[in-house]
Amino acid sequence: MSNDGNGKKGSKPDPTNGSEPLILAFCCHYCAYAAADLAGSLRLSYPANVRVLRVPCTGKVEITQVLRAFEWGVDGVVVAGCLEGGCHFLEGNLRARKRIERAKELLDEIGLGRDRLEMYNLSSAEGPRFAEMMREMTERLRRIGPSPLRREGVTR
Repeated sequence: MSNDGNGKKGSKPDPTNGSEPLILAFCCHYCAYAAADLAGSLRLSYPANVRVLRVPCTGKVEITQVLRAFEWGVDGVVVAGCLEGGCHFLEGNLRARKRIERAKELLDEIGLGRDRLEMYNLSSAEGPRFAEMMREMTERLRRIGPSPLRREGVTR
């Protein structure tokens, strides 16, 4: 068991120490995840508060998954996929765009705000752009403030 620095055993250390907004990034395997990998290979820095989750295609990301991430206490969600018209699954990112727009409407309705969710399109060669997008989202969430759904003691 590890010690998280607060004397609690069994939980992982929180590299954000609760001071930075926690971001979950759903990244498509072919483009956005490859761009994140390229950013790492180029040793480009982007905030450590970003958790990248590889998905086969952004078209597989459902509204319920996005809402569940907020329920679990993340401050923001990014869905990043292939360039429009360049999806490896033909129209997956176009379906994702519609879902994300609907999810933004739901976030407004429940009082969290649409600015906590964003969708980006990029190619696998855009590692620097991926890093910049994550920095921009982190800055946006710093201005907005922590999610009202964030719970104390949640291991990140």
